[in-house]
Amino acid sequence: MSARRRVLEIASNSVASALAAQQGGADRIELFDNLAEGGTTPSQGSIAVARDRLQIPLFVLIRPRPGDFLYTALEAEIMLRDIAYCRALGCDGVVIGALDADGGIDMALCRELVAAAGPLGITFHRAFDAARDLPAALEQIVTLGCQRILSSGGQASALAGADVLAALVAQAGDRLSLMAGAGITADNVIEVADRSGCVELHASAKARQPSAMRHRNPALTGLSPDWNVTDTAHVSALRAALDNRDGGS
Repeated sequence: MSARRRVLEIASNSVASALAAQQGGADRIELFDNLAEGGTTPSQGSIAVARDRLQIPLFVLIRPRPGDFLYTALEAEIMLRDIAYCRALGCDGVVIGALDADGGIDMALCRELVAAAGPLGITFHRAFDAARDLPAALEQIVTLGCQRILSSGGQASALAGADVLAALVAQAGDRLSLMAGAGITADNVIEVADRSGCVELHASAKARQPSAMRHRNPALTGLSPDWNVTDTAHVSALRAALDNRDGGS
């Protein structure tokens, strides 16, 4: 009997990336900005255009700045307003997370964020991996009512954290889903999925986009005109690897 079809979420740092991911066979989009700094909330224009153009579920990262996950009252207000905007636009979900200074889940703030999201789906992002005690943090997130946790098992990559993820999957049972993410490629996605037991996988599938600018200022040596974008072929390779494994189960 075939295993449950694995869900492929693509971390998209722009609307162009989201559309490329959709074309490549992604099941869901996490839209954000500032990939190099771990992701922050995209602009309202990006969210609106993505909502107009995508036919697959759209989740939006709610993170007001890079750095840690210990937020001020001002930053909390920003996050609540961003969630309200996503809800008004009809996004499918939001991606949230916050910690207290001792590495526990900031339950008070996270309850506010979940309440603001209302009917939207909720993923708890990799603030989880920065928590002091992952099993305890998982139980707190279950209490919040989140549908999934994006995690690398507290390691630099999901492959390195696959065994920890497997233990968290067993702990979570059917209460929420663990979605493996960080460093996932078409070459390792099956090993990560099989070792971790995660049925949801998260990857950026990025490639370098060369600038079409013919004029380049040679003085700006540290400012590259090129950028990273999700590559449709990379997404297709991920989807094919997962489907081939599922079909052969």
